Amino acid sequence: MNKENEKVLERLIKGNDIYVEENQNAGDVSLPIRQKTAREGQHPYAIVITCSDSRVIPDAIFSAGIGELFVIRVAGNVLDNHQLGSIEYAFSHLDANVIVMLGHTKCGAISAAQQAHGGTDKFIKYIIDDITEAIGSETDDYKATVLNVKHGVNIIEKAFRDHPDIEDGELDVLGAVYDIETGKVEWLS
Repeated sequence: MNKENEKVLERLIKGNDIYVEENQNAGDVSLPIRQKTAREGQHPYAIVITCSDSRVIPDAIFSAGIGELFVIRVAGNVLDNHQLGSIEYAFSHLDANVIVMLGHTKCGAISAAQQAHGGTDKFIKYIIDDITEAIGSETDDYKATVLNVKHGVNIIEKAFRDHPDIEDGELDVLGAVYDIETGKVEWLS
């Protein structure tokens, strides 16, 4: 990880510490920052791919304000070409070079995959199938979440390995798990 990306990771860790300790979002959501980002555009320091679960709010979790995180949310934090296109946009056009694949505890999509509940739902099946590929027969909720996060990290790394806009060591893909009870983010190695 280069020095610039290390600073981003430190900022994410510090933001999560503030969130856990102070029970508030310290990010700037003021009128002046809204006006500034409207005039000057967004300049996020990180890309966060996470679940659509209403208990997982990346801007709050990392004490970020308007324009600081580029967030992609989809049930089960699964990836297809739409999400990969959003990631590509964020690093190619917004210069965000740190990607966080953020899973979370007690994920309904993980539970559904563990119980093979794709059912008769027309589109949920695609999410369940992708998660099942990632977790196999793992029955432990936390371990399955970690496997799903690592699967996503691998997809991202493979997709952008030879991308023409990325210089060696410029882009870092990090896996993490958010605990919905404590608010703490655990960074995976």
